[in-house]
Amino acid sequence: MTDAYIYDALRTPRGKGKPDGTLHQVPAVRLSALVLNELARRNQLEGHAVEDVIWGNVTQVGEQGACLARAAVLYSDLDERIPGVSINRFCASGLEAVNMAANQIRGGAGEAFIAGGVESMSRVPMGSDGGAIAADPFLAMKSYFVPQGISADIIATTFGFSREDADALAVESQRRAKVATEEGRFKSQIPVTDINGLPILEHDEMIRETSAETLAALNPSFKQMGEVMPGFDQVALMKYPELERVEHIHHAGNSSGIADGAAAVLVGSKAFGERHGLKPRARVVATSRVGTDPTIMLTGPVPATERVLAAAGMQFSDIDLFEVNEAFASVVLRFLTHFNADTAKVNVNGGAIAMGHPLGATGAIILSTLLDEMERTDRETGLATLCIGSGMGAATIIERV
Repeated sequence: MTDAYIYDALRTPRGKGKPDGTLHQVPAVRLSALVLNELARRNQLEGHAVEDVIWGNVTQVGEQGACLARAAVLYSDLDERIPGVSINRFCASGLEAVNMAANQIRGGAGEAFIAGGVESMSRVPMGSDGGAIAADPFLAMKSYFVPQGISADIIATTFGFSREDADALAVESQRRAKVATEEGRFKSQIPVTDINGLPILEHDEMIRETSAETLAALNPSFKQMGEVMPGFDQVALMKYPELERVEHIHHAGNSSGIADGAAAVLVGSKAFGERHGLKPRARVVATSRVGTDPTIMLTGPVPATERVLAAAGMQFSDIDLFEVNEAFASVVLRFLTHFNADTAKVNVNGGAIAMGHPLGATGAIILSTLLDEMERTDRETGLATLCIGSGMGAATIIERV
């Protein structure tokens, strides 16, 4: 089997995914083209240098529809002979794109790919594509569908995480992200510029000062939809009758922010690197994806991590650094407690609670963040994992070379 290597990884800053966000003026196709162009420029990729562009984006409708990946290639300066394919594994789409690229290389179906993803949540709102999992009554009833925020609260209730636990994790995420930004740790971050090359956004927009006292004053975001309209708590209790009630601990301050952003990763074989004079930064050791309970929904990082470790023949203690997407505080708390993980090794530069979660891009973003930190601190192995809507999980292990 041919080894797959990461030669480069970069990302845009994350902008607030609302109409008043700085990146609202930049459509997803342009965000995508920006990172594609910069990746090609930095690595001197000319002509039909890569097999394909595998591009994650979740809300594939409107200006993000009709195979955004191919549109991004045509919008960019890449050779038109490079095709493009859009994929959707919800929140893990960007990581799944990298995994697909790596596994095609390992299986001999190409020597190099650009993989990653994008989401412009300020321009194409989450959920605007509809979707059977929530809209089809038969499927919603069969799967005991509840929104993700309710799922996050179910995790907290099931495993005994308090509002104080969640808020403490959120405060630390903000603190770590602020330190990382001030110290210039995000080496993979490139500015978003206008047509004249002037910067539009140079740093993650959503990092803010906060405290446990500030977060304690916020109202739970999912309490009303759970308890009153349309009463999703009752759906959850039908499936989990052992729970007396659902404790609603999540709010805007301990949940991931809606964001805009893009990220790209250059994945190739050893022969590709030698031919183009490129030095690999890391090797993709193993990948995994799992399905989980669709109601509690967001527990996927635990079994995905267990599966990827088994595939790599490694133990949890063999991993030096972890990136666990902070979709909600309880997702990370579950990961930490299940593995008895050292918090000093998990999300050391903050996460999506502080910087936002542009759905289709986040998986590639956290992989680039992981690689930056491995190089900065001279660590050898890293693991990135995300929970996924409707009950899935994905994970990737990389090692420096």
